[in-house]
Amino acid sequence: MTATRSLSPTLTDRLASSSSSTSPSLRLSLAPVGAAPALLDGAWWPRSRDLVAELPILTAVLEPLWGRITRVTVNPTHWPTVPRKVPVAGHVVHVGWFLAEQDPHELLLLSYHMGRWDLLVVPPRTDPATAAWLMSAASDPLSTSTASRLMEQAARLRTATETDRAVEAVWDSEGGHEARDPAARPRIPAVMADGGDRAAAPVATPNRPMGM
Repeated sequence: MTATRSLSPTLTDRLASSSSSTSPSLRLSLAPVGAAPALLDGAWWPRSRDLVAELPILTAVLEPLWGRITRVTVNPTHWPTVPRKVPVAGHVVHVGWFLAEQDPHELLLLSYHMGRWDLLVVPPRTDPATAAWLMSAASDPLSTSTASRLMEQAARLRTATETDRAVEAVWDSEGGHEARDPAARPRIPAVMADGGDRAAAPVATPNRPMGM
């Protein structure tokens, strides 16, 4: 595999198709030019699982970089329908599928003259933060992870983030933020060792929630 060009991940739909200003924008991230061959050449974040609708948008951007895409293969696990042919600009792309031989989260593209490329397919309904991480990781030329492994890592990161948010919500509900606010902390005068009534600097005591 040879990565041809670097396109930074986009989550704001600004990476438009280079062939038509009226085409839906493309969410794509590719490994840097000249990077050593890796398991993945980048990531693609389609808006649906409809290959007839999505492939023409993808090939319109990739063909000026990689040459004419003649064949695409997928694992049908996540694709409801796998058409045998998809019309794209100026020609037809033949579509095939492999169940056991191909990663379910990967799209393989072939060009008769230029070679083969493998893209991680980010699920259409992925949240933007997770999609950004996946697109960055898949286009990292130093990565040695498969598409499925990256999906597993992203799921763990998402779970950890959701757990942190849940803990933060409990902390807030028990007054945790108020405890961190010096203005909200109770101030208790320090007791002098010699029993004198000399004023001392107040000592702030943390208002730690029960069970934390």
